Amino acid sequence: MTTALIFAGGTGLRMNTRAKPKQFLELHGKPIIIYTIEHFEFHKEIDNIVVVCVDNWITELKQLLRRYMLDKVSQVVPGGGRGDESIYNGLRALDGVCKPDDIILIHDGVRPLINSDLISANIAKVRKYGNAVTVDHVSESVVRMNSSGQVLEIPPRWETFHAKAPQSFRYGIIWELYKRARNDGKIPVDSAHLCGIYGVEIHTVMSTPNNMKITSPADYYTFRALYEAIENEQILGIQ
Repeated sequence: MTTALIFAGGTGLRMNTRAKPKQFLELHGKPIIIYTIEHFEFHKEIDNIVVVCVDNWITELKQLLRRYMLDKVSQVVPGGGRGDESIYNGLRALDGVCKPDDIILIHDGVRPLINSDLISANIAKVRKYGNAVTVDHVSESVVRMNSSGQVLEIPPRWETFHAKAPQSFRYGIIWELYKRARNDGKIPVDSAHLCGIYGVEIHTVMSTPNNMKITSPADYYTFRALYEAIENEQILGIQ
């Protein structure tokens, strides 16, 4: 079985919106989280979807899932205070549902511009190597500093990449790593960082264009512009 674990457990403080969490902001009347889920719902290799959601928005999300007929979503579980806690809750919900060798794709609920090719590439890489982290080239140099602000290293730009999503694994391995981190008091930034903490060899998939994460108002307007450009290309046959 191949499962998409979509975590949308945050409230989006950087978005500076009091009305609703960022994943429920709408474009053309449809919430961002629904755009994201639909990519996995309509992908033929995805068998199951679990969504981790802000606790007091779970009822709203379930209503949206019925409205948009997203039948692959088997569970909606409450999120945690941090991203790693939300992923932990989602993985725990799959304990006893997924077999150790099952594939799980972990994806941000506010990363709605992925496509089927990227999902397929992640699944294929996990089948071959056991994991797959989506990455993209950086467009500017990265500087590594110490706590005093002293520059320690400026690695060549061609050696540095952004870690994005999906980040995909065999279920048994990633679940054991999250349990281990919880026991050890580790706080990973994301699943790729967690693998780095415990020395797990990581394999990569190059991201498709525009695979952005919506965290600020500027991101939302960029998403709107990109989405409408993609839609216009499809309608006008420009691709």
